[in-house]
Amino acid sequence: MSQLPSSWEMHQQGLAYPPETDMETVAASTSHPDPTGDFDRNIPRICGVCGDKATGFHFNAMTCEGCKGFFRRSMKRKAMFTCPFNGDCKITKDNRRHCQACRLKRCVDIGMMKEFILTDEEVQRKREMILKRKEEEALKESLKPKLSEEQQKIINILLEAHRKTYDPTYADFTKFRPPVRSDSSSRGEAVSSILTQHLSDDSTDLFGSDAFSTFPESEEPPMFSNLVLSEESDESSSMNIKFSRLSMLPHLADLVSYSIQKVIGFAKMIPGFRDLTAEDQIVLLKSSAIEVIMLRSNQSFTLEDMTWTCGSSDFKYGISEVTQAGHSMDLLEPLVKFQIGLKKLNLHEEEHVLLMAICILSPDRPGVQDTLLVESLQDRLSEILQTYIRCRHPPPGSRLLYAKMIQKLADLRSLNEEHSKQYRCLSFQPEHSMQLTPLVLEVFGNEIS
Repeated sequence: MSQLPSSWEMHQQGLAYPPETDMETVAASTSHPDPTGDFDRNIPRICGVCGDKATGFHFNAMTCEGCKGFFRRSMKRKAMFTCPFNGDCKITKDNRRHCQACRLKRCVDIGMMKEFILTDEEVQRKREMILKRKEEEALKESLKPKLSEEQQKIINILLEAHRKTYDPTYADFTKFRPPVRSDSSSRGEAVSSILTQHLSDDSTDLFGSDAFSTFPESEEPPMFSNLVLSEESDESSSMNIKFSRLSMLPHLADLVSYSIQKVIGFAKMIPGFRDLTAEDQIVLLKSSAIEVIMLRSNQSFTLEDMTWTCGSSDFKYGISEVTQAGHSMDLLEPLVKFQIGLKKLNLHEEEHVLLMAICILSPDRPGVQDTLLVESLQDRLSEILQTYIRCRHPPPGSRLLYAKMIQKLADLRSLNEEHSKQYRCLSFQPEHSMQLTPLVLEVFGNEIS
């Protein structure tokens, strides 16, 4: 058993050792990596020499910074130490400086090897390599595209606009007419221009209970005998829709009407949109509304069962439900393919809102008067989207992502055209046209007459 050193001995050894922090002149770059390769970082690391908190594997053993420096200095000096006691001192954090010999012996016993110690030349070369690497990284970072404060501000505005107009709980869906209802002609007072009213009146709560004041009260499920078409009429329909089975039309008509209101609210918050004339705002919204709704619905689309799941099972929509609202596979098949493709792009929320805004601000929409202003607004958003992808979307997902997103906008034009075609088909049947809301009729008024 080792004896405690006298005060004089402790003083003498203290003079022989300057403070450890002063002797640590070489960076931890001389440390050896964890030889196990999979060391559990959650387990406390203990120095194998003195029991202090270890900082990693140094010279082939787990040690603290103090013992790492002590071993390196001892080996470089080829120091020869003699234990003033019995040669078996127990080294601890508190007394590790009292006996150099036993401390060095302990270093060797736990596997520390002088072969892992770098020479002064090697240390210098390593320092130069580290400095060069840092300079290269700094240069690379300086050349990397960055979002300007103005661009980030626009992204933040669009994110806020989307979150204010998209409720992921879908709580308002309970306000819609149920999937099956009686044929009611009570749809509230006629509205001369609902869309214009929504655009001009900032104080209007588009998303409160008043938004559903024109929806009729739910009644008992009706018999559909009055909806059955003649066999001749069914055969003449190019889309082969069974209009006698449109039990989902009232509910989905309310859903579309509600979604249009949300799109209007979102568009009004797009920077620059309110600078357009009211006429151009209306033209852009009428022509892009269904496309933005299709983009937004991707948030509720699930790849597992190819359905739009909006909260509870009551508001889960698949092909059969949408078919019962009057749409055929000419629309639904490419729509589902579109949703699958868009989902697999794994867009960030920032990219999603930018794509919706770009979709709305399309200068080539029929009827747009100030095409130059709309184009400049869209170009600004496109530039922000491309910069965001380069800065924030890591590869491989970012590869050709912008081009893929623009292709989705082209796909939406085809879906929009087919959607309009099928709504026109619905309008040919008054008993179904009357189930649409005034806002739906107005937005699709150019196609539905």
